Amino acid sequence: MTSSTDAGPGGPARTVERMPPHLYFVVSAVFHYLGPALAVLLFARIEVLGVAWLRIATAAVLFAAWRRPWRVWQRLDRPTRRLLLGWGAVLAVMNSVFYLAIDRLPLGTVAAIEFLPVIVLAAVAARTRRNIAALIAAVGGVYLLTDVRLVAEPLGMAFAVANAVLFALYIVLGHRVARSRHVSGIDGLAMSMLIAAVIALPIGIRQAVPAFLDPVTLAAAAGVGICSSVIPYVTDQLAMARLPRATYALMVSLLPATATVIGILVLTQLPTVVEAFGVALVVAGVALHQQRPAASEQPKPTSSRHGP
Repeated sequence: MTSSTDAGPGGPARTVERMPPHLYFVVSAVFHYLGPALAVLLFARIEVLGVAWLRIATAAVLFAAWRRPWRVWQRLDRPTRRLLLGWGAVLAVMNSVFYLAIDRLPLGTVAAIEFLPVIVLAAVAARTRRNIAALIAAVGGVYLLTDVRLVAEPLGMAFAVANAVLFALYIVLGHRVARSRHVSGIDGLAMSMLIAAVIALPIGIRQAVPAFLDPVTLAAAAGVGICSSVIPYVTDQLAMARLPRATYALMVSLLPATATVIGILVLTQLPTVVEAFGVALVVAGVALHQQRPAASEQPKPTSSRHGP
């Protein structure tokens, strides 16, 4: 059964296809940093793992109401179910250790560590001199932007490294879901987010309880979930469905540049000359990268997507 979003030659599916996939990534990148900014503000009211679970749970509830993914689950084969279970586990633990890391370390340091395994994913598929040059430029720009430094916080560093590995797994598994011919990317995301909420429940529910007694705090936590786990993850799937994994992995280097722009517009934090040069290097790397999708990474036809 095709998704209702695929109906009609001029329907929503056609609009989605006409939008450049890179634009979806930009939307994801913007909300990738708006979400943590809201979360850090909440740490004063709710403990870290409580904020992480509320983020996941909010997204799970919204996805459940929107997609009703359990109906898709019933007709999936065993390998696809294992894929979604694995992705859900990654989402649960990744979000938790990310918040534990940014509670102990500067966000820029965590972002730099998070980026390293991702650039390796891009490097694996970079078989031309042009792509290697693009990777070098992107890595150099990220280094200048994040000002990588050792911090006397071994536990925070451990959480940051764990988050980096899990973020690379998020991209690998998310790309597989986006290209799956058995489930649409967004339905797969919805099911995985429900799984993540269950897995993270024993980790964060105790610390999340105080939020249920404070409507303002609960609303703020819901905002974190929407900004961090709904908007960026949906736009990630829309981008991944049409971009090869190597291209997507390289574009992740835009995240520190996006954070700098948000700092200028929202927080009036003007970048230094070095930071501005870092932004320029990142943009140059993305522009220089040559997209050469392999046959195995061709986008799946829209008509093959299965709806609720």
